[in-house]
Amino acid sequence: MYDFFMPNVNFFGRGAVKVTGERCKILGGKKALIVTDGFLRSLPGGPVEKVTESLNEAGISYAFYDEVEPNPKDTNVKNGLKVFQDEHCDLIVTVGGGSSHDCGKGIGIAATHEGDLYENYAGIETLSNPLPPIVCVNTTAGTASEVTRHCVITNTEKKIKFVIVSWRNTPLVSINDPELMVGKPAGLTAATGMDALTHAIESYVSLGANPVTDSMAIQAIKLISTNLRQAVAYGKNIEARENMAHASLLAGMAFNNAGLGYVHAMAHQLGGLYDIPHGVANAVLLPHVEEFNIISNPKKFADIAEFMGENIEGLSVREAADKAIAAIRKLSEDVNIPSSLRDLGVKEEDFEKMAKLALEDGNAVSNPIQGKEQDIVNIFKAAY
Repeated sequence: MYDFFMPNVNFFGRGAVKVTGERCKILGGKKALIVTDGFLRSLPGGPVEKVTESLNEAGISYAFYDEVEPNPKDTNVKNGLKVFQDEHCDLIVTVGGGSSHDCGKGIGIAATHEGDLYENYAGIETLSNPLPPIVCVNTTAGTASEVTRHCVITNTEKKIKFVIVSWRNTPLVSINDPELMVGKPAGLTAATGMDALTHAIESYVSLGANPVTDSMAIQAIKLISTNLRQAVAYGKNIEARENMAHASLLAGMAFNNAGLGYVHAMAHQLGGLYDIPHGVANAVLLPHVEEFNIISNPKKFADIAEFMGENIEGLSVREAADKAIAAIRKLSEDVNIPSSLRDLGVKEEDFEKMAKLALEDGNAVSNPIQGKEQDIVNIFKAAY
């Protein structure tokens, strides 16, 4: 038996942002809190302006919280909650990538649940109350937080990234408009694209994988392998952007239900302690974690190699599986992801602390090999 979570309604395609207002109206909203960052809000004719145009047409009033940071912090949630309450908002519209969506979910949790988010709600299905309606307008192809039940926040006091996983977090509406993704910087495109690839691969080999999630992960791997380089090389390539948006959506739906693994469990520690961009942390760790995982299911890794365009004819299953690791490394190299944790300023003396916390992360439970603390330290060392 397995379950499957996703938003009630998902809009995809060029111009899809125009439905934002009507959907908020259908949800019964009177005033929306728009959760975004200052850069997106400042762009003339950008995603935030397109959202407010749609809200105006539908007669929905709104307030802004535009101080979302990368790797959103508990302080962002606290400050956003104050605006939500002071402005008497009754729904949340997030505009951006995973940081905006996770922050918006965090505000929704804080608005409906008492107490500290980390102390009381970190974990799986810890929420008891419904959240305000959340509509997510997505602007990057990577995190897929707009379709997931995951809320990832950084505890600023402990410098720990924690995850609140609950069906109550799942946005009611997701909107993926590839036109909002055109022209995004190459570095951001690469990092978010590798995040999507990590979602697809981790969910495909996860202990929670099933035929439905496999079908999504497979298509996502194929799309990313054939479109990420082009999207990074020329940010206005609308076809590559659209294909990457599809890939991100599919990978998000896959991991939202199959789970992830040690890549994310370890990357969360790098984000919490060093504030390293999540997609970059994932990309650096991905080949090293999957080298550790490869013996769990060589056939699936051989499949991944084929999905990524590798010629595996005449190879043994194990030889073909190794090709998957090489393909991951090559893609990461081609899109200019840093090659090591050393390049990112990570310190070796933190490995043991991060390894312990990684094994306590909710993503660790679905990794296809359940390792020990020293195994995680060894992976950090290999990636260093």
